[in-house]
Amino acid sequence: MRRPAAPVTLDNMLVERAPSSVRQRVRVLVVDDNTGFRDSLVSLLDTDELVVVGQASNGAQALELIESTQPDVVLMDVRMPMMDGIETTRRLKALDPNIWIVALTGLEDQRAVRDMLVAGASGYVLKDSDGDEILNAVREAATGNGVISPQLTPAVVEELTEALERERRRTRQLEIAQEALLERAARRHELVSRLGHELRTPVTVILGMAQTLANDTAPEETRGELLDRLVARAGDLARLVQRFEAAVEAGLTEWADVTEVAHEVAMSDDRIHVEAPGTPAMASINRLAASRILEELVENALAFSTVDRSVNVRVTIEDGSPVIRVIDEGSGIDAGSLLRIFAPLEQGEALNARTHQGMGLGLAIARMSARAMDGDVILESTGPEGSTFTWLVSGQRLSTPLT
Repeated sequence: MRRPAAPVTLDNMLVERAPSSVRQRVRVLVVDDNTGFRDSLVSLLDTDELVVVGQASNGAQALELIESTQPDVVLMDVRMPMMDGIETTRRLKALDPNIWIVALTGLEDQRAVRDMLVAGASGYVLKDSDGDEILNAVREAATGNGVISPQLTPAVVEELTEALERERRRTRQLEIAQEALLERAARRHELVSRLGHELRTPVTVILGMAQTLANDTAPEETRGELLDRLVARAGDLARLVQRFEAAVEAGLTEWADVTEVAHEVAMSDDRIHVEAPGTPAMASINRLAASRILEELVENALAFSTVDRSVNVRVTIEDGSPVIRVIDEGSGIDAGSLLRIFAPLEQGEALNARTHQGMGLGLAIARMSARAMDGDVILESTGPEGSTFTWLVSGQRLSTPLT
């Protein structure tokens, strides 16, 4: 017998089930749109253990009978007019989670099996099953157990196995997405911390110059030079802020053509030449951040090349993703500087006396921006005939990067 069920509501009416000590036989509601087959089921279920308390030809009628019949088990056809067994099962279980439902159909439809079980059915038998199998399914359902026809069991197991595998894959995808979000959050935290550190140096220099002018301690002949340097440092500070803004926003991406971005950057100087395939090189990027990355790499290449030398921006597709190389014809980078070229600022050189203001800072921001988009910027090669900085747009790995 079923355990005493909790009160259920139907059309805002409260339904109390009778105690199990009063109700000895399992109460069954038969729901099937085939009158002849439904009558056969009623005759089959008329036993010492079972009693048919109601009949319905569709799901809507079944819902109307629940209050008056209070069944323990509903023997439910799957395919019916007006409201099918799947939707009816879902509504019945919402009204009373303690009601047991056995699905009954002539279809060996894996989707119907899955949908009925997901809706809340505790058993599933075919209409051409023998009488004992149907009776056993009803009895087992009344005790909280489930029975599935042997003909359906392999299909159900296969379907549920596939569903479990899909769920595992989905769970793993969510885990990977969560790891990526955490990594991006960590990178942004690092970026913000570095932002505060790097802003202090130029701000200190600007304040020192301003105080010197304000205190009237500078010789008259140097005031003009101090003012020019103050304006220059303020401009450097404004550009620094713009660069960091682009790096912070790098995580907001869209599907875009990196070749198009490369051509836009190349318009800034006649010495920049773009080599690219004839088809778009699409990737998930932040266009502003992508422009900043290439601008930093190109500016660095131009700064360390003589005015008669060109800079090549080469776009290729490797392992299905874009790779952009910025190739200069400068004198190369000495071995002692390799480990610090991506440092945020070269603190050994005073800010107001640097020969190449972009060295270090621009490359550091380019790398941070690339990594915020799950890519990277590396020094691929360097030598007396020039250097190659490479933007791995989608995080590809080269076999022998220098840094």
